[in-house]
Amino acid sequence: MKLLGISGALIGTKTAVAVNEVLTQASQHPHIETELLDLKDYKVEFVDGRSFDAYNEDTRTVINKILQADFFVIATPVYQSSLTGALKNLFDHLPTTVFEGKVVGYVSTAGSNMHMLVAENHLRPILSYFKAHVATRNVFVSNECFNKENVIENDDVKHRLADLAEELVVLHTKLNG
Repeated sequence: MKLLGISGALIGTKTAVAVNEVLTQASQHPHIETELLDLKDYKVEFVDGRSFDAYNEDTRTVINKILQADFFVIATPVYQSSLTGALKNLFDHLPTTVFEGKVVGYVSTAGSNMHMLVAENHLRPILSYFKAHVATRNVFVSNECFNKENVIENDDVKHRLADLAEELVVLHTKLNG
């Protein structure tokens, strides 16, 4: 079973660190394979109506990784009180059935605690539109939870990320036998 972590940040490392923590915890289960798909490592083209084959190799690679995964954890930093444009563009590339019946959790990062509900209000409706089974233990991580090397030092956040990983594995396993 493949758990794909998607980091929707094009700059910085905090969002990838947070989603990777979920992947690391989930990989403790022997039947779980994990992969981090960090959007900053790919040149995903802007959606403009072309056929799938007309987009560049990076765009096709990213979409195919998503199509082949069994369940997901998606992470976004909060910019201008919303998810990133890069992540929204990625969603625009996807078929509407991509997450149907699949378990998806999310993590958001931001510089201020005032943004703690952004993912709940912006990302959850998108995942619901895609008919995903959305996890309940989604996690917000503020910048103050990271040290200067961008390592998560807050034990409560680490525990909540581990709980999210466990929920994703349990839900996926129960839904898929």
